[in-house]
Amino acid sequence: MVRLFIPKSFRISCYFLLSIILLSSCQLPKPLLRPSARPIPVSFAGHSDSVGIASQNWRTFFADPNLEQLVDTLLAGNLDLRIATQRIEVARAAFEHSRGFLAPQVNAVGSAGIDRYGNYSMNGVGNYDTNLSDNIRGNALIPNPTPDYFLGARSTWEVDIWGKLRNRQKAAYLRFLSSEKGRHAVVTALVAEVARHYYTLLALDGELEIIQKNIDFQQNALELVRIQKEAGRVTELAVQQFTAQLLNTRSRQGQVRQQIIENENQLNRLLGRYPQPITRGKSLWDRELPGQVLTGIPAQMLVRRPDIQQAELKLQAAHVDIDVARTEFLPSLNLNAYLGLNAFRTAVLFNPASIAAGLLGGLSGPIINRRFLKANYRQATAQASELLYQYQQSILTGFSEVTTGLRGVENYRSVAEVQAQEVDVLRQAVTTSNDLFKVGYASYLEVITAQRSVLEAELALINTKQAQFLSLTDLYRALGGGWE
Repeated sequence: MVRLFIPKSFRISCYFLLSIILLSSCQLPKPLLRPSARPIPVSFAGHSDSVGIASQNWRTFFADPNLEQLVDTLLAGNLDLRIATQRIEVARAAFEHSRGFLAPQVNAVGSAGIDRYGNYSMNGVGNYDTNLSDNIRGNALIPNPTPDYFLGARSTWEVDIWGKLRNRQKAAYLRFLSSEKGRHAVVTALVAEVARHYYTLLALDGELEIIQKNIDFQQNALELVRIQKEAGRVTELAVQQFTAQLLNTRSRQGQVRQQIIENENQLNRLLGRYPQPITRGKSLWDRELPGQVLTGIPAQMLVRRPDIQQAELKLQAAHVDIDVARTEFLPSLNLNAYLGLNAFRTAVLFNPASIAAGLLGGLSGPIINRRFLKANYRQATAQASELLYQYQQSILTGFSEVTTGLRGVENYRSVAEVQAQEVDVLRQAVTTSNDLFKVGYASYLEVITAQRSVLEAELALINTKQAQFLSLTDLYRALGGGWE
């Protein structure tokens, strides 16, 4: 027997080179330094109520059967919600897909092949030599060409020694939760949008009531001025002025009716149905303004607002992706196994002696070309930084929307109170001008001015009421209400 002599210095060099290779393959990038969380205010513009309106169910908050029915129709038929639901299903499937890598992959295999070995190859000479043995007879003789039949199962499994596969599963689960929060965010936005259209319709109904009432007043005034013209107290110019004002008011009535049609169609499209009349209650003119609004504390907004929760979950998933990208630099342990029937003749394939099995384990890691791993790591860290800024941006947006809605409710309430006083005064002015005109102490221009002023003031008041109801709706959404 010939023994191969390997110099000691060469063996030391080999060990040293192997150590360098293993060390180089295990070098990890430094962990990402996560920035500290920015402090948030303790209250909203001085409001620090223990419980806010966002904790109320949207049925309790709106307290309007017609609006509740519209929201129910929205939740059942809106296409944006159906799209968001399918996104949840996609995220759930991705999570289930990631779970599958933790267990061995087993595949049923049936294969057939044939090889013709050259006479001067190791297999060719070996098979020829084997067939000359006295122990090889009948079906055991190796044919040339040599078929190869296999029927059984093969398995591959990457052993999760560094937690890479578990982290992938965790990231997929976080994105699944994020997709659910995304659907909640769509619900809050759509519920608020339905309420906005509903209150806009109630405001337009109020405008129609105001315009119709003023048309009646102006019609009576026109009849009066015609009588006075016949009596010679006024000229045709006065009749023309009153007629022109009446026609102008009627044209406004037509414009408001068109706005109602447009808003109804937009609302029906939002509900996922074809155009049809919208059932609604009394107009905003007959509704009381909302009273004191409770906002709760900012920490409750962070917990309840779906878009902030979604941004936070995406950020957590991105940080897990960074951990996965770091473990890509480490060696991976892969196991390959097979079990089945293997023979070079079909006649003996199902013979128990044809049972074959094998197991192969291998440890592999990146050594030379690690550029794509570094690029993948830099991409993961950049995405995490981007999502961090988006998370901070969503918090800032939330605070801004809450403050705007809160101030809007308060300021529009004050404006409405002043405008209501203005309407009362102008209504008295209309009555006074009519009385004075009848006895000749006021001109027809003063009557027209008084009528026009009260119409504008009443329309301004109904618009302010609408603005306050819309601000209250926006505040409810901004605090995270409406998705239960």
